[in-house]
Amino acid sequence: MSHSLRLPQIDLAAILSQQHPSIDLRVQTYDNSTRNFLKALTNYKNRAITTISERRKHQASEKKKVAERIHTVEIETNQCKLKEIDLVAQLEREKEERKDAELSAAAFKRQLATLRDKCASVDTDIEQYRALTQNLRREKNKERSLLSSHSSHISPELRSCEERLSCAIEGVEKDRLLVRFLRVDPTEPQREASFVIDISSQTFKVITSSPHLPSMPILVNNLNDSQDIYAFIRDTRAAYQLLLDTTAR
Repeated sequence: MSHSLRLPQIDLAAILSQQHPSIDLRVQTYDNSTRNFLKALTNYKNRAITTISERRKHQASEKKKVAERIHTVEIETNQCKLKEIDLVAQLEREKEERKDAELSAAAFKRQLATLRDKCASVDTDIEQYRALTQNLRREKNKERSLLSSHSSHISPELRSCEERLSCAIEGVEKDRLLVRFLRVDPTEPQREASFVIDISSQTFKVITSSPHLPSMPILVNNLNDSQDIYAFIRDTRAAYQLLLDTTAR
């Protein structure tokens, strides 16, 4: 509720009837009112300035917060964009890897099918080889039986020939023959001389000889030139006899 200032009523006739007429203007009251007004105005101005300053500070603070938030959002947005780029690249890589894996799987499936076909073919071949092996074993058993039968008749004749020739020949390993000479030393009839010869190729090799025969390399060279193994055995026996028969020197 506003208070209105009431102006005092002036009796002009009474004032003029006075010896010294004067009007009380109430200057002091005016001055006090004016000072109070100016003071109130100054306070209002100061409050307004303070309010405006506070508002400016608040707005600056809010603006700074908004700017920081915008900057943070921009950073997060950029990071999200980078992550999105990385994810897209990763998806592309995974797509390529999946494609490669599918191609590899298809290739492996084809190889597996080929291997299965080969295995089936190999199984068939194995069955054929088994049947062939069984047939060969039966034939070999027949041959062994036949050889055993012949050996029972030949062994006495073979021993008789070895006794007469004073020489025995037998197989010791694959493509190797052991040749033993008997009665090469008249002073010691039970003494033997022997050598092992490799006949696996056209070039013959003497693996061992007992006792050592110095002329053996020459005899082997002559054998490789002539390819006459019987002459080689005969010449080797003669060389051993010459080496061991001290009575002939």
